[in-house]
Amino acid sequence: MTSHTNTAAAAGTWKLGDLTVNRVGFGAMRLTGSAAFDLGTPSDRERSIKVLRRAIELGVNHIDTASYYFSSLRSANELINRALAPYPDDLVITTKVWPGRDPSGAWWWATPEQLRGQVEENLRQLGRDHLDVVNLRIPPSRRTGSIAEHFGALAGLREAGLVRHLGISNATPEQLAEAQAVAPVVCVQNPYGVGAPAAEQEFLRACGEQAVAFVPFFAIAGAGREAGASATDSETVLAVARAHGVTPAQVRLAWTLHQGPHVLAIPGTGNPDHLADNVAAGALRLSEDEMARLSALHQDSE
Repeated sequence: MTSHTNTAAAAGTWKLGDLTVNRVGFGAMRLTGSAAFDLGTPSDRERSIKVLRRAIELGVNHIDTASYYFSSLRSANELINRALAPYPDDLVITTKVWPGRDPSGAWWWATPEQLRGQVEENLRQLGRDHLDVVNLRIPPSRRTGSIAEHFGALAGLREAGLVRHLGISNATPEQLAEAQAVAPVVCVQNPYGVGAPAAEQEFLRACGEQAVAFVPFFAIAGAGREAGASATDSETVLAVARAHGVTPAQVRLAWTLHQGPHVLAIPGTGNPDHLADNVAAGALRLSEDEMARLSALHQDSE
């Protein structure tokens, strides 16, 4: 691969509403420390700022964040503001509301009336007068419940001009349909990666048919989730990685991007070297045989 292909544009682009993004983006969760929501281990501020600026240099123009991404001394949104403002014209920042954390780190869940305050918190931290995309992050306890009231409140903020586009996260196909009846949905952000169950595969395909972006999180981590990449990469993943001279994480990312042109990756890292690897994965092309072998891991996990 030549150096100029190792940019976030190598995997192509997709539109979130009227906003065009490169399919390889960046997730800000790990910028604040070693673990997702650890108040005890703040990250190195200058290194986090360096990673963000390097991501932009590599062509990343889609950053996923949240006001609840913070550790004892670091806030992802404030790091983004410090590193990147004044923001590039083509940069799309996606954030999430419904969950929140108080200053001690304790979680709380917003009522529909409190969503405006959460949106305004993101605006303050990012130094923006509007948010590009806001995802309604659905709590695990509501996986089968209605989201119409909360999504309707977000739709009102969109009408008011505080938000340009809406998405949903941790959602079911039924909740997507419910949300679509209220206001346009530009993306679904769900856990997904090698070994995902058949139902998630089907949901990914259905999103593509509706021209809704599917944005997997934990695409690299797999079963490790917030803890990070698991040490138990299957022999299939390792073999494909060896064949291409790349890391298992790059294989997982490439496989995910191969699932459809509407699939966007948002791998997160606080490490400049891992950042370059993640972006380069967008240029990795897997053979039909390799794709089939990796996809067969679904059956093993069900």
